[in-house]
Amino acid sequence: MESMFSSNRPGWAALLDEKVTAYLPDLKYVHDEPLARHTSFRIGGPATRMAFPTSGEQIVLLTGFAQECGVTPFLLGNGTNLLVADEGLDTLVIQTGEGLNRIALDGGIITADAGVSLARLGVFAWQHSLTGLEFAHGIPGSLGGGVVMNAGAYGTELAQIVSSVDCVSLHNGKPIHYSADKLDFSYRHSALMDTDVVVTQATLALAPGDPEAIRARMEACARARREKQPLNLPSAGSTFKRPEGHFAAKLIDDCGLRGLTVGGAQVSEKHAGFVVNVGGATARDMLELMRQIEQRVFEQTGVQLEPEVRILGTDEQKKEESI
Repeated sequence: MESMFSSNRPGWAALLDEKVTAYLPDLKYVHDEPLARHTSFRIGGPATRMAFPTSGEQIVLLTGFAQECGVTPFLLGNGTNLLVADEGLDTLVIQTGEGLNRIALDGGIITADAGVSLARLGVFAWQHSLTGLEFAHGIPGSLGGGVVMNAGAYGTELAQIVSSVDCVSLHNGKPIHYSADKLDFSYRHSALMDTDVVVTQATLALAPGDPEAIRARMEACARARREKQPLNLPSAGSTFKRPEGHFAAKLIDDCGLRGLTVGGAQVSEKHAGFVVNVGGATARDMLELMRQIEQRVFEQTGVQLEPEVRILGTDEQKKEESI
């Protein structure tokens, strides 16, 4: 079975080019864009086509055009939780981090575009004396991607503050609205992960708070990240999900894997829960390193690690999709 990010009709890109030229002449739209430029791992081959919309309306048109051309687009936020194949993605990649970045406030309700970074949202909330987003300070990921995977840190998750999400269907380009009770949030999961939709906007319900206390909490989170995480090297954050009853980083460390290296990929010497690009790493390097970590941890502890990083366009992904 082909990857979900492969076209199923020859010549789809040329057909899409014609539609974009005719109906979206002002859209930033590029050919064969290296995805290594748009992921925090700094890894990934070219996207056959990449678009940078500035409104939900443009996303609706783009997804509709892609469907007509026989290709399933992929939504890319800030690329902080992705490992993209060295061969790239034969699809339309819709990048939201650059153009979809508006924030609005009504009382304690923040409405923000999917491309807004969680770090920026955290600062915005503090500036308006709203508490609940302190954990987001320093997280570079986008709101859209964060909602999909229920991002969180230091005991707080987006599930605790998200009140609704607006999306666009990848099948028919129609808008879909989800209230929080329909999102089935759990640890690093939401119902959106099992649905072919593009997040365009979300609303967050926050509580009034003391700005000094909020700032102190934000600074504590940022300080903990600087002290414990390898922020000086390209990574995708925590590589593996937290196994029930365990911590992935401790398991990896206890198995003596800190510093384990494959090509340019390495288990961080600062925090064993991160794999980092120490220079010139390929997706194959990362996947092999992750495979070795999973194998060694399972052999020594009996615990099966599960990637938190989303893997796109690789042979590993294709095998999973064919099951």
